[in-house]
Amino acid sequence: MTVPKLVAMKAAGQKISMLTAYDFPTAQLVDQAGIDVILVGDSLGTVVQGRANTLPVTLDEIIYHAEMVARAAERALVVADMPFPSFQLGKYRAIENAARVLKETLCHAVKIEGGEEQADVIEGLATAGIPVMAHIGLRPQKIHQLGGYSLQRNREQLLADARAVQDAGAFSVVLECLPAKLAAEVTGSIEIPTIGIGAGPGCDGQVLVLHDLLGLTPGRIPRHVKVYADLAKTINAAVTQYRDDVRSGTFPVAKKTSQ
Repeated sequence: MTVPKLVAMKAAGQKISMLTAYDFPTAQLVDQAGIDVILVGDSLGTVVQGRANTLPVTLDEIIYHAEMVARAAERALVVADMPFPSFQLGKYRAIENAARVLKETLCHAVKIEGGEEQADVIEGLATAGIPVMAHIGLRPQKIHQLGGYSLQRNREQLLADARAVQDAGAFSVVLECLPAKLAAEVTGSIEIPTIGIGAGPGCDGQVLVLHDLLGLTPGRIPRHVKVYADLAKTINAAVTQYRDDVRSGTFPVAKKTSQ
């Protein structure tokens, strides 16, 4: 998968599948399943590190995880999140930081949160040859400013944001937590693909956090998530069986033990 191929999927009416991954083995499995785009999200802060939000994630941590993921992916387009505040410090710092991601990880593109207010940064990155996936609607990096994770309904601003990131050179845009009808309108108003998360079926593609999909997320699952497996239950059962086997002496088996 390449950036031009991904853009062409919208024109061809082909839906785009996107999932997160944060390490080599899960990225390999996701890639082998034929997912179009793998996102190394700053969601690793909550999913992997157990933090309350994505704000503590550093650029070095994104690079560490993205390098593993990019090595595993043989087919998918790999996109790395730009964490807070790696692109909010001006266009040239953003280019420097994004260039580090591409040079040190072999990822294909970066993702940044922002609409009109980040158009100058997106244009700078695109001009420098760094493909950019934008992200509008609910922006987790602005959680304190927004006051929570809520549906975004400002039609005029969302339409303006989508046009601005397209005109600045973004090759696609994530729409997070929009009413389905509005997300479909935004999708129809621009030529680049939209990737929805909690934004209904009218987007050009969909993205989920892998741990949510697999039933590995503790606590409350977002309402937009479809849980396709209950791996938490499966893993718990396997580990419990291992514990019991060790305690009872049935593991290890003598004939499988090195002499």
